[in-house]
Amino acid sequence: MTATTPQAVDARLTRSAIFLVATLNPGPDAEAAARGLCADIAGLTRSVGVRAADDTLSCVMGIGSQAWDRLFGAPRPKELHPFREINGVHHAPATPGDLLFHLRAERMDLCFELSTLIMARLEGAVTVADTAQGFKYFDDRDLLGFVDGTENPVAQAARDATLIGDEDEAFKGGSYVIVQKYLHDMKKWDEIPVEQQEKIIGRKKLSNVELDDAAKPSYAHNVLTVIEKDGEEQPILRDNMPFGDAGKGEFGTYFIGYARSPSRIERMLDNMFLGNPPGNYDRLLDVSRAVTGSLYFVPPADFLEDAE
Repeated sequence: MTATTPQAVDARLTRSAIFLVATLNPGPDAEAAARGLCADIAGLTRSVGVRAADDTLSCVMGIGSQAWDRLFGAPRPKELHPFREINGVHHAPATPGDLLFHLRAERMDLCFELSTLIMARLEGAVTVADTAQGFKYFDDRDLLGFVDGTENPVAQAARDATLIGDEDEAFKGGSYVIVQKYLHDMKKWDEIPVEQQEKIIGRKKLSNVELDDAAKPSYAHNVLTVIEKDGEEQPILRDNMPFGDAGKGEFGTYFIGYARSPSRIERMLDNMFLGNPPGNYDRLLDVSRAVTGSLYFVPPADFLEDAE
């Protein structure tokens, strides 16, 4: 594999998003349909996006470990594997997922139209495991009231953080992505004083200013999610979005993290759920419950185009 043109992993955050996770049905017809969509996904995205070019429609397609073996076989990306369930103070489940579609645009109708075309192409070939519609909430805040994604890398730094390089030459230009759906206990959260909420997150709620190191507890979210290797921070790119249904009392965050190695995100999750040191877990998990978890390889765009 020599394809190196990446998918739109580092596309900017938008006002709307759809996250679609599907499992591949048994049989060669399902596999053929999935490979055919791989080849056409860029064209479908252009067909919808050109109708509102300023609204920046994009689609990233990820492929899970078992689906990769069925669709493409060997060689396979070095670090592609199923999502690891974590049993700690809190639980991070591993849930089914063969194909991931991450749709982003300034307008939800564009995401909806593209998701409709994708599902029409995959009719009978997949079973939808999970879907969510994300939306921008005021000034990029989550439903807990804090700004999300402040420390995201940008421009070349984002590409360096997310795109595979010489460490896996055969899959250079690809990426890895982990997704989790979190549901928030808003009543419990709202009962926590703002000052304590700020210690849990590690930032001021209104101003978004990071707390001084002396004021941040070791269990703060933005302490446990900083990963270093040989003294250097190992960043990831988060495109988290709020989602919810007030009528059902459902309020959540859809976590989606891109990285050139999934181990970066896995170390963050270990710190959050198991604790660092063990037992010093992320107190955000006392009110935010992970209900899904899956891991995917994001092939370069030109690999997908040649997939059929």
